[in-house]
Amino acid sequence: MGAAAAALAERRERQGIVVEHPNRDKASSKASKLIVTLLLIVSVVLVAIVTIGGWDVLQSAKLLQVVYIALYLVLAFFVMRWQRGVLPVIAALAMILLIFAAVAGPEWFSRDKDGFTDPTLNEDILGLITLIIVPVQVLLIAFAMQAFSQAWNVEVERRPDGSSDVD
Repeated sequence: MGAAAAALAERRERQGIVVEHPNRDKASSKASKLIVTLLLIVSVVLVAIVTIGGWDVLQSAKLLQVVYIALYLVLAFFVMRWQRGVLPVIAALAMILLIFAAVAGPEWFSRDKDGFTDPTLNEDILGLITLIIVPVQVLLIAFAMQAFSQAWNVEVERRPDGSSDVD
């Protein structure tokens, strides 16, 4: 916590001010937070299945997929803590993953030629899961941007008597 934030918190405590976040109490905000978190976790599971199932045949994408898994888990943690600032980052990362999945999905189905190593999971299953990542990322982008517009960061200061006319 920075010095300015500490001073503000001290002033609020001294004056008995309670900080409320009215937009976080709305059912639509709670639903958006839950949906974004669930879509991040679903994305993690799908990418993990493709990563583990295709580990032997993945070439340079291994590190990127592991980073995406870790990053999406961290972002899900921040969304659960009402951090509105990560929502545009989630949308941007989802767009990149959407592009990678849209390009890579059909390639799993064309591995039936001679010279290709068989992955741990069947190529058709990996291709289907990779293509399922695409609509999940579209939903993630839509819900992250919708949640961003809900202004989770709005604060209202109230005195213990219920008045909101704070100095």
